[in-house]
Amino acid sequence: MKRLLIAAAGIVAAVFLMKLAISQSQTHTAISSAGNGDEATSTATFAGGCFWCIEATFEKLEGVKEAVSGYSGGHTQNPTYKEVGGGSTGHTETVQIHYDPEVISYETLLHHFWRDIDPTDIDGQFVDRGSEYRPAIFYHDEVQKALAVKSRDELDASGRFSSPVAVEILPLEKFWEAEKYHQDYYKKAPLRYKIYRAGSGRDVFLDKVWGKEILDAGNAEAGTETMGTNEQVGYFKPEDAVLRKKLNAMQYRVTQEEGTEPPFQNEYWNHKEDGIYVDIVSGEPLFSSTTKYKSGTGWPSFWEPIDESFIVEKTDYKLIYPRTEIRSKHGDSHLGHVFADGPAPTGLRYCINSASLRFVPKTTLKDEGYGEYLALFGEN
Repeated sequence: MKRLLIAAAGIVAAVFLMKLAISQSQTHTAISSAGNGDEATSTATFAGGCFWCIEATFEKLEGVKEAVSGYSGGHTQNPTYKEVGGGSTGHTETVQIHYDPEVISYETLLHHFWRDIDPTDIDGQFVDRGSEYRPAIFYHDEVQKALAVKSRDELDASGRFSSPVAVEILPLEKFWEAEKYHQDYYKKAPLRYKIYRAGSGRDVFLDKVWGKEILDAGNAEAGTETMGTNEQVGYFKPEDAVLRKKLNAMQYRVTQEEGTEPPFQNEYWNHKEDGIYVDIVSGEPLFSSTTKYKSGTGWPSFWEPIDESFIVEKTDYKLIYPRTEIRSKHGDSHLGHVFADGPAPTGLRYCINSASLRFVPKTTLKDEGYGEYLALFGEN
């Protein structure tokens, strides 16, 4: 029951609502189906889950002129993101790639495509579930079809995956360009894109399957960057003797002994200054004032963490009913619990002990090594 309510109403809904809330729906354009001649041989159309990720991967490849996010494979005209996300139109998130065939071949694009998805999962991709995230190759002509089938069959026969490679290869009937706010999202909101990608599970999967070979696919230059690891950013848990000197009695009891501080009698329950909250033990960036809200519980409450890769969830059976405990990844600090009764856009309430947090004001983020999070406040 670890995420009985939260898995369905939390992560998946949060991802959809986060995208939907970025902007109001805008008019988009239908791009014609399979072209002919030069146009057909210089355009490829792939679906591989969240189009933010696929677009970022291909747009950074040498020879790709542009990658456009959109929708294909459905049965309605001029679909919107909200309609596609509802699952009623039959479309899947798709990216159309315009490329110079003299610089990069269709076979090379296929090579990159396979190394950016889970080709055995036809019910979605990673954290994004549903038919609107199903993977597919939409071919523009018979040459592309033959190359795609050959590429898929070779991957399937390679034994790389324990389950069959099941990506559909279909004729492109129509490509609808997505709303403007989805285009080049990895450029417009790089921090949010990285946070989403790191938390989606895509890069963890790709690293497990391909390891260092992923670099051969060009993905080091194609947007598969993740948020920092323990070694990269230096987040770690000090020895117990050090912690006892560093932390006061309440901080130690909360973080090391799963204690709970009194409501309305803690440092940050009514704190309103701009900045981020980090793990008092390891310094990991956990929550931002931009997602903090007044829950009335007497503890700091947030509807979303800064980066889910720094958050670990465990089932807590200390009460009569199971709860989802929240801990920091590298510091292993007890932080609090998460509940499915929060506000939009996630519907979650991260109820956190002040004693597990240290506040870093916006004005000192850069000086304290958290400069990248200035983007949360619209600053560089």
